Amino acid sequence: MMKWFKSRAQSLVGLDISATAIKLLELSRDDEGYMVESYGVEPLPENTLVDQNIVELEVVSEAIKRLQSKTESKAKFASVAVSGSAVITKMIEVPATLNESQIEEQLLLEADQYIPYPLDEVALDFQVLGSSARSEDLVDVLLAACRREHIESREAAIEGAGLTPEVIDIEAHCVQRAIALDLDLFSEKAEGESPDVLAIFDIGAQLTTLSVVQGSEVLYTREQMFGGKQLTDDIQAKYGLSAQEAGYAKKFGGLPADYDSDVLTPFKESLLQQVMRSLQFFYSATAYNDVDRIVLAGGTANIDGLAALIATRLGTPCSVANPFDNMRIAASVDQERLMADAPAMMIACGLAMRQLDR
Repeated sequence: MMKWFKSRAQSLVGLDISATAIKLLELSRDDEGYMVESYGVEPLPENTLVDQNIVELEVVSEAIKRLQSKTESKAKFASVAVSGSAVITKMIEVPATLNESQIEEQLLLEADQYIPYPLDEVALDFQVLGSSARSEDLVDVLLAACRREHIESREAAIEGAGLTPEVIDIEAHCVQRAIALDLDLFSEKAEGESPDVLAIFDIGAQLTTLSVVQGSEVLYTREQMFGGKQLTDDIQAKYGLSAQEAGYAKKFGGLPADYDSDVLTPFKESLLQQVMRSLQFFYSATAYNDVDRIVLAGGTANIDGLAALIATRLGTPCSVANPFDNMRIAASVDQERLMADAPAMMIACGLAMRQLDR
């Protein structure tokens, strides 16, 4: 069984490997709190990843090496995540009297009841979450399974860069862990009162992932093919630019005066529709009919006016995530650039925090 959930004492560098870029983040912590020690982003050529799986291992390894060189990261161990769509999770109950080895043995015997793949093709892990609400004689256990090809391709790419892959995590759990650092999102609750239900939209270049969480529990995840690349494509089509020119203009400005009205506003409306549609799927699939707050993450999250538009139209508080607001930044790190990239660094941040979980 893979040890996805177990804490590690070694210094880890978080590597978020997506379809368009690799993001590196290294954290440390002392009595004064967290510090960003190193950070960087390295673009990847198109089709380096296909369906969230790495198909160009050497390309990814070389990109990681360039990041290590540029950021001067000294970490020897790495943590990496797999997409939620590649992972099957199941909450099960086991007797509270079982120790960890006995739980593992029982899960291996019963895993074929929960996993629709041959067991020799998957990696498994579990985490004991606590006492079951049904009975004090039972504990809730989160079982996670992923096809080995997704795990092994990431391990090979990391090893090719000279690092040791120490932790394999799940993207939705990483985002949730990083969100928890933004303490303003969590208000104190009276004893016995349930934590807020947060709808976290991670809006990447090609994919938007909704993760609905309540406290430490992930209630729901859903992925849809829509992201910031749509805006880049719209800019290309409208102004006759190359993909590189359109991407630069989208990030740094310099587009004609009609950009806001003719391109950006329609894109924000389309994204709003995607948010509303995903929430409706969540409500239809669960007993919930509302969320307490919407949180935006990912490289497209900080588009001017997007959070305000969603909050106004849905009547739900909406904010852009930034875990680095509560961290110190090493002098060697470009703080202005880090803050601009913060919404896109949520997975990398959650991965880097794995060394800090005790």
